[in-house]
Amino acid sequence: MSVVVVTGGFGVLGRVVVAELTKRGHKVAAVDVAPAPASSPAALSVGGVDLTNEPAVVAAYADVVKQLGSLDGLVNIAGGFIWEPVETGSIDSWDKMFRINLRTAAASCRAALPHLLKAGGAIVNIGAAGSINPGAGMAPYAASKAGVKALTESLAEELKPKKVRVNSIMPTIIDTPTNRADMPDADTSAWVRPESVARVVAFLLSEESGAITGASLPLSLAG
Repeated sequence: MSVVVVTGGFGVLGRVVVAELTKRGHKVAAVDVAPAPASSPAALSVGGVDLTNEPAVVAAYADVVKQLGSLDGLVNIAGGFIWEPVETGSIDSWDKMFRINLRTAAASCRAALPHLLKAGGAIVNIGAAGSINPGAGMAPYAASKAGVKALTESLAEELKPKKVRVNSIMPTIIDTPTNRADMPDADTSAWVRPESVARVVAFLLSEESGAITGASLPLSLAG
């Protein structure tokens, strides 16, 4: 693997994944809707990209290829979370969750495929364990992440003959400052550390996982 795009690359998890992949010798392009940071371990930082806007994503990935020479792997981290009961919540929340969790992943995969198909490659999507057995208040979020799982599995079957692998990671609660602030009384001892997610992402991009496609791997320990 050589050049890897990481969406949501300026966020807490994204920064850790970018750093891990860079440490392993990849040239990483971090792509995000947020402005590019002043410093980053990424070889290329591309800010201000609306990942729900397919033409904008296509243009961003073409720029990555122009500057770094290829696009060999894709990690879809961009997304968000809403806790909202169906009864008292807004129907607009469903649209928001599907746009930022599922549409971003679908648009990103479509934009990357013309490049990945040239020499084979790998896609890793970030799903959620909560999409399998969601609790109260998680319906819009869980449904959108269930869509990410379905996208992963269907696209993996579609691309098997073309030597592009597609897998997803389904973590439980990730140990981030935002989650700690939102759940100040929670037991964080078993929360999944961003570093653990990053190592699994690196494995799924590597030749060691060359026989794996269509998998949705649960992450439920601190690691």
